[in-house]
Amino acid sequence: MFIETETTPNPATLKFLPGEQVMASGTREFTSPEAAEQSPLAQALFDLGDVTGVFFGRDFVSVTAAPGVEWASLKPQVLSLLLDHFVSQAPLFIAGTASGIAVPPEDDANFSDDPADADVIDQIKDLIETRVRPAVANDGGDIIYRGFREGVVYLQMQGACSGCPSSTATLKHGIESLLKHYVPEVTEVRAA
Repeated sequence: MFIETETTPNPATLKFLPGEQVMASGTREFTSPEAAEQSPLAQALFDLGDVTGVFFGRDFVSVTAAPGVEWASLKPQVLSLLLDHFVSQAPLFIAGTASGIAVPPEDDANFSDDPADADVIDQIKDLIETRVRPAVANDGGDIIYRGFREGVVYLQMQGACSGCPSSTATLKHGIESLLKHYVPEVTEVRAA
């Protein structure tokens, strides 16, 4: 088995492609060792001690290194764990748990959508799904629609895109321009 490695716009994150399906549907992000307890693979990656984030996509795993950690020393360890996992066909999650269910974190902002904006929201979600999400997945991450209110679209970046130095530019110049072009009701895009 050969695991391909790609850089991402986030210098702290590498994207690993095992050449097979990782997640059958959806994505899953782990931002702490505690969150990773539901996945033996994510937990093993955090147990390396130099990992601060793990993200499972459809056909890739993104791993974020701790500040100051050099990929030259961490990459062989990550590759070894990934190789062992995929060759042994070990389960991605612990059986009998709800680990495949990801619930967006609650925060103080109320992102409930106005039913009067349903057509606009459908257009926004369609553009995100067909145009934005594939491009973001190429960079080792994902983007989640969180809400639309008074012309502002709220999006959440995950995986390699979360904390990436260029994520603000991606949101403001790339995604905002695209949405404004196709959906005139959109005036701004903000990170949620």
